[in-house]
Amino acid sequence: MPESTLPPAPSLGSHRSISTDASSDATSDAIPGSATSTGARFERLVAIMRTLRAPDGCPWDREQTHASLRPFVLEETYEVLDAIDSGDPEQLREELGDYLFEAVFLARLSEEAGDFAIGDAIDAVCDKLVRRHPHVFERDAEGASGLQTSTQVLEQWETLKARERALAGRTAVPVKAKTTLSGVPRTLPALLRAYEVSTRAATVGFDWQRPADVIAKMEEEVREVRVEIESTAAGSRERAEEEMGDLLFTIANLSRKLGIEPEAALRRATDKFTRRFDAMERRILTSSRTFAGLTLDDMEAEWAQVKADPPA
Repeated sequence: MPESTLPPAPSLGSHRSISTDASSDATSDAIPGSATSTGARFERLVAIMRTLRAPDGCPWDREQTHASLRPFVLEETYEVLDAIDSGDPEQLREELGDYLFEAVFLARLSEEAGDFAIGDAIDAVCDKLVRRHPHVFERDAEGASGLQTSTQVLEQWETLKARERALAGRTAVPVKAKTTLSGVPRTLPALLRAYEVSTRAATVGFDWQRPADVIAKMEEEVREVRVEIESTAAGSRERAEEEMGDLLFTIANLSRKLGIEPEAALRRATDKFTRRFDAMERRILTSSRTFAGLTLDDMEAEWAQVKADPPA
């Protein structure tokens, strides 16, 4: 759609409809493509979304629901992560725009349902950030915050969250009780969820004291997995799955104790394996051989050669 046909953006908190008639008076105030302020740019995105969802908008966009957008939200999340890992600012700029659009799309559906508008979501996060950062927004007369380290900030954050949960439990409207771990989405990738769950548990003191303690627990879990692998008893497969889960959860805890985000570490390790395997396969194919014609020892030798070669 040409930019000149776009209607002016309404207030972000407005629930009123936007006319998409290009001949309407709104056209004379069409949102300029050269708008420079962040607010004007965001208003333009909101207006574009409203136009796409209008009666004469895009058929595909009009068919979407919160549920149908779920895979696209997940896809854009991973594309942002890929852009971060690439170190390419242009790629990150583009992917952040796509990610932001998904948020505006979801909020537009909620606005149409009469639930809330994107402005309400922005207000909510702004209020939360101010509320959770009193050391920044409520300094004393001398301008001191009272907090000197990120650890102190995280402890205060969890304390304030606990206070908010307690207040929510005393509201007149029945709400599902919130706990320390209830804010961790079950839909997170399993390894990341394990990391987040253990991080929150650690904020209330439920944690190993040293990384060495976690390693000792890992060794215990490995022994338990080995027992189930070697067992011929009925149900050993199910127990092995349970013990394997315990081992993976413990590994996520070790990553946390070492200050390493396990999802990112595993992603990099998988990327490294993929690069090396692709290089090994190219070596094999350029020598007119195939995997089927090689023994495991042959492949191990090729793998060792690829590892020894400096990366391109």
